[in-house]
Amino acid sequence: MRKIAVYCGAAAGNNPTYANSARKLGKWMASNNIGLVYGGGQFGLMGIIAKTVIENGGHVDGIIPENLAARGASYQAVSNLQVVKDMSIRKQLMMDMADGFIALPGGLGTLEEISEVFSWSLIGDNNKPCVLFNTNHYYDNLQNMYDHMVVEGFLTSQARQKLLFSDSVEQIAEFMNTYVPPKIREY
Repeated sequence: MRKIAVYCGAAAGNNPTYANSARKLGKWMASNNIGLVYGGGQFGLMGIIAKTVIENGGHVDGIIPENLAARGASYQAVSNLQVVKDMSIRKQLMMDMADGFIALPGGLGTLEEISEVFSWSLIGDNNKPCVLFNTNHYYDNLQNMYDHMVVEGFLTSQARQKLLFSDSVEQIAEFMNTYVPPKIREY
């Protein structure tokens, strides 16, 4: 892993555990020479993880759409800030630049982005690992939903094993470093 894309909230959430997890992940990434690729924002968990990586000597690539940059959302202190036309371009650049993907807690945008990269792995358009950083059991209901998809026959158990829910940086690192992409479904 050279760079990991981290999706997370532009809010910090109501529990300090979320900010602490962003700091923990940022410190781990910097100490392991893993660059951060993220949405380029200065607020919430986005700002916390970017600042943490920078404060610990790491590299940060921020990619933000023009409309959010124009509203003052961008974090100018990152190593490399790209302002792009729209969210579609941002998401594609993040996918291209990263060697893996982690979702810290966040809202609809976070959920949409991690869901997209994972679903693309199942059709062969993403061969990189996807993880949900399940701090404070934030993603438990989503984990149950994925397990329910398996039970109901909408997701294979083999594909389900290609998505990790964990709050352990060590377990996340092991999963990402040993990841083998899912077998692409034949029709």
